[in-house]
Amino acid sequence: MSPLVAEFLGTAILILLGDGVVANVLLRHSKGQGGGWIVITAGWAFAVTVGVYLANAASGAHLNPAVTLGLAAIGKFDGSLVPGYVLAQMLGAMAGATGVWLAYLPHWAPTEDVDAKRAVFCTAPAIRQPAANFLCEVIGTAVLVGGVLAIAAPHNLAPNSGWDRGFAPFLVGLLVWAIGLSLGGPTGYAINPARDLGPRLAHAILPIAGKGSNDWGYAWVPIAGPLLGGVIGAWVWKLATGSP
Repeated sequence: MSPLVAEFLGTAILILLGDGVVANVLLRHSKGQGGGWIVITAGWAFAVTVGVYLANAASGAHLNPAVTLGLAAIGKFDGSLVPGYVLAQMLGAMAGATGVWLAYLPHWAPTEDVDAKRAVFCTAPAIRQPAANFLCEVIGTAVLVGGVLAIAAPHNLAPNSGWDRGFAPFLVGLLVWAIGLSLGGPTGYAINPARDLGPRLAHAILPIAGKGSNDWGYAWVPIAGPLLGGVIGAWVWKLATGSP
């Protein structure tokens, strides 16, 4: 599998399962309706784990422009490959969101809450204060990227031990679960520009019964916040550990 195909497929399964758990909890007449925040955060954690397992060997399983940019910022990834990775991630996110729309096709019309429909695809703040929402996304993504680098560090997962590829995706899933449980409340923890923008574009394009606005006025927050947070998290890890 080529790295770009791996990033596309890994991000697609991430969004299919991640947006899928939100649909299961929020859409009317779903078996999981009302499942709550623990179900949503667990579902996203498992979605990340599966996506990383799928793509890890071929691409390193970034599945997130903030991870790609953060690694490039500290010299851990070839900067010339960033545009291709980001494009593959965006297309994968749109494909995964389209899969959720198809899987829950009978449930859109009975769901009257247009905000709930949009929430299946993209994030929105609990209290709309853009500066605070932006800061929350910066913090959450810095923890994500710094945490991923720490998990993969040789002193935690020895290279070529088998644990570095076999166990790392599970640990990354736990990291995302921790972020969702602890820092996800204010904004819904996008912590990934492709995870938010790709499905938001799908929401805008797809013929979803009774859908409302795409909330483009907020859309910059889950893009800019994670991109800045990813770079900060990578640099904090690099400076703190003295990594070359």
